[in-house]
Amino acid sequence: MLQPLKLKPVPAKEFAYAPQVLRPLVDAAVQGEDLAPVILAVTRSLGFESFMFGVSLSLRPNAESSSFVFTTLPLEWVEIWDERAYVEIDPRVQVGLDTTLPLIWDQATYRGRSRRLDAFLDAALEFGVASGVSVPIRDSRSRFAVCALNSPILKNDTVRQRLISENIGNIALLGIYFQALIISAILDQRIDPSAAGKPLSARERQCLEMAARGLTTGDIALKLGIAERTAQFHFSNILDKLGVLNRAEAIAKCVKLGLINVDR
Repeated sequence: MLQPLKLKPVPAKEFAYAPQVLRPLVDAAVQGEDLAPVILAVTRSLGFESFMFGVSLSLRPNAESSSFVFTTLPLEWVEIWDERAYVEIDPRVQVGLDTTLPLIWDQATYRGRSRRLDAFLDAALEFGVASGVSVPIRDSRSRFAVCALNSPILKNDTVRQRLISENIGNIALLGIYFQALIISAILDQRIDPSAAGKPLSARERQCLEMAARGLTTGDIALKLGIAERTAQFHFSNILDKLGVLNRAEAIAKCVKLGLINVDR
């Protein structure tokens, strides 16, 4: 599940050699100032209209993973992206899982590859996300993140390509600095370690037993008479409590500990 992050002042260490374009971000972080308007200003100075930074606690994030996002886009887009499980189709995530290189894309890059991918592109267009650059990042705790700058421009023509080429280094550094200065500190403060080790609820054990028998999230939701999103929420809680990365690990751990019965 995707949880929005609201930026707050996070005192940070000074970085004497930050690129000039990123100095406003570094200075604001060091001084504990409001970071959201600074991020938007830096984004626009690099030739883009919106900013998104998403980070997952899973090595390969999916719709069940505990993930966090900060974006200058409307919260409505975050909710749509989460509800429709676009994490499993968004090229900025999927390509980033298999490379450390920035992804430069526009409508011609992925349009027409699949019906579901086209649906994602159509939905993104409604919020002014038509092209952009995304940078995959992994931090010292192996958390996977993507920093994306977005534009309503449909096609990266020659002029646009030149602009991106000139700024690509600073775009990549923006993601790295944002992660190092801000996101790591917020996540370390926000993620409650007390969740680990808490006992599974009866409903959570029920969901996990059904999953162990091969039922999908949709099957489980139907059998329990709950929304699929609610079932996903249960699995997100299960992963946090057990301290595992995915459903398969959760099942294996619970079977070993005798916490669930898969023979009924």
